[in-house]
Amino acid sequence: PVILSHTINAGCNLSCAFCPYSKLRGGEMSTREVKLLLSEAREMGVMVYNVWATEPLMRADLPECLDYAKSLGMTTSMITNGLLLEERVDELVDVVDFLSVSLDGIECYEELRGADVQDVLNGVRAARQRGMGVLLNCVINERNLDELGGLVFLAHELGCTISFEPVAEYEQIPKSTWDVLGIRSYERYERAIDELVELKRRGFPIMNSYTYLNMIKTLKPAFRCHVDELFLHVGLDGKVVCCRERGLELGRVSDGLKSVWQHSRQRRKEISSTCEGCLSFGYAESSMALGGNIEVMRSYGRYL
Repeated sequence: PVILSHTINAGCNLSCAFCPYSKLRGGEMSTREVKLLLSEAREMGVMVYNVWATEPLMRADLPECLDYAKSLGMTTSMITNGLLLEERVDELVDVVDFLSVSLDGIECYEELRGADVQDVLNGVRAARQRGMGVLLNCVINERNLDELGGLVFLAHELGCTISFEPVAEYEQIPKSTWDVLGIRSYERYERAIDELVELKRRGFPIMNSYTYLNMIKTLKPAFRCHVDELFLHVGLDGKVVCCRERGLELGRVSDGLKSVWQHSRQRRKEISSTCEGCLSFGYAESSMALGGNIEVMRSYGRYL
């Protein structure tokens, strides 16, 4: 695997209706356990350590964990909602290589996330002032279709890049939520994606490839998934999975990461080959790049 993606903490300072992770509960790994995990992952050849769910900035020892990963020669990445970013940015400057902040809109942000968007923007500005590169990530849904172009202009103004992905309608979330947030206005949605393609053509800082944008316009996956070769996900409870969308268990951290990876080869292939596909930005773009799509590689290379 190339990337270790770690659910590093339980609890979140938001409760977004469309997020299946906001109510995660369970014991977190201690600092020592995280360092042992990182050491084992690095010995396997893992190059990237990504911290995400539920909200990593709520974990006090986060900078220590990230610094340890860097000391092992790993590239560090963090996905955050950004509410605590301004408060903690000084701790992160030297330990986070790639910072991604979730931002799904301006006018509709409070409706979607239940917080003040200015708190997020203050954090983004603080990070930029400290010289940190920031990727804004927008989950496209029914409520923000008219704000996508504005978010691109905002990213340009802030000196950030921006990525988009359509909302995934998780089964564990009530249907009533998707009746409101699921993409239903298909003609408006297609026009919004066309606008993103045009803005990218004009040179605005949209990280997604044209290949990906044209694919999500149809809302139909059209790529061979390579998640089984690239990703290793570790959850709060020590469960190891190769795909967080399906959550199918490969083993436990206590079994040894290397052992889990080696003994799950057939299982991982089965998971990949039987999957109906998703439109996850990270999974789709990385899979297409590994599959040899030159346009995707160039789009990534421009920003990495």
